[in-house]
Amino acid sequence: MVNVVKDDGIQIERLALGPYGTNAYFLICRHTRASVLVDAPGEADKILAQLNGTDPKYILMTHNHMDHTGALAEVKSALNVPIAAHGHDAGILPLKPDMLLNDGDVITCGEIHLTVLHTPGHTAGSLCFLTGNYLIAGDTIFPDGPGKTGSPADFRRIMESLSSKIFVLPGDTRIYSGHGGSTILKKEKQAYDAFSGRDHDSNLCGDVLWSSP
Repeated sequence: MVNVVKDDGIQIERLALGPYGTNAYFLICRHTRASVLVDAPGEADKILAQLNGTDPKYILMTHNHMDHTGALAEVKSALNVPIAAHGHDAGILPLKPDMLLNDGDVITCGEIHLTVLHTPGHTAGSLCFLTGNYLIAGDTIFPDGPGKTGSPADFRRIMESLSSKIFVLPGDTRIYSGHGGSTILKKEKQAYDAFSGRDHDSNLCGDVLWSSP
């Protein structure tokens, strides 16, 4: 477990789980002990142990890929709390969501308020969750590049999501991605601007880095 944030109001913890080392995030209100789980990649026993001593309120899904959902059914059965996801990804989840989220919705957990950002591209229903200057980004953005896309059209969508939803946030926003470590928005925006200033193949997609020619 990595304790990535601990301030007066919120604690954010990260566990890399499952065969792909996918990150699950635990957001805990330090005043009420209410908690939210973001993604359930695998190893349900570790997820449940991490939530022990908190008051779980929701399971929030960033998207529907199997490396983020492997423990969803077991965790849902143990916690009996609502699963929330975007409608465009709901049909492929292992369980039907209890709540469908839309851009701009606010999820309240104790004194934590999470704003939902719909960021299509990696999947049609990809979501990010923003509280203060902390962004749980799923597979929408990583250190050094956007999330993987399956077609040139999807790549254009994720770039639009980044430009309209992510890079308008304050530069000191800390980004916590679905795999690997964290990054700072200002750093990624500078690299994105340099990338966007170069000409690229119109068929660009897949795993793209800001440093890509």
